[in-house]
Amino acid sequence: MLTFEQKIAILDSFPELERKDVSLGRVNYHFEGSAHEKKTVGYRFHPNGNGYVFAGLLGDYDTDDKGFVNVRDFTEEQLREIVEASIRSLAPGPGSSSKSPKPAQPAPSAAPGDEIWTDGGDQELILKLEDETYFIYSGFSLEMAFETLEEAEEYLQEEGFSRK
Repeated sequence: MLTFEQKIAILDSFPELERKDVSLGRVNYHFEGSAHEKKTVGYRFHPNGNGYVFAGLLGDYDTDDKGFVNVRDFTEEQLREIVEASIRSLAPGPGSSSKSPKPAQPAPSAAPGDEIWTDGGDQELILKLEDETYFIYSGFSLEMAFETLEEAEEYLQEEGFSRK
């Protein structure tokens, strides 16, 4: 297992990432160039060895409900690989993950098979199935991505939304 200092050195080596020291000695890393509302790539790196990397737009990792992977036992090579992939998935343009919406596209509108969810007020979200992944959009912005319809519906309901 890499030490906290080794993990921090690896994340510090990515010029795209901005270090943010948070409480209890933990460190987060943000990608300000993200084409999505999601900017956190490294989350809660702690002196005890724990840390998480966002992989919610990557299909190759087992993520938690917020799209993060625990990298506590990753090797240097594995950590570099997942951080690079995370940045690419959030980046605008040709280097983006194929599952990432392109910023130049118009805001997703409801197409046949899409579902519109509303919070009862003025906010609407669109649930779309693309490339075997369920995406939730708010205008141009990708809110979340899920592997199953059940996960996406559960998230929307927990956030106070219902089908229109």
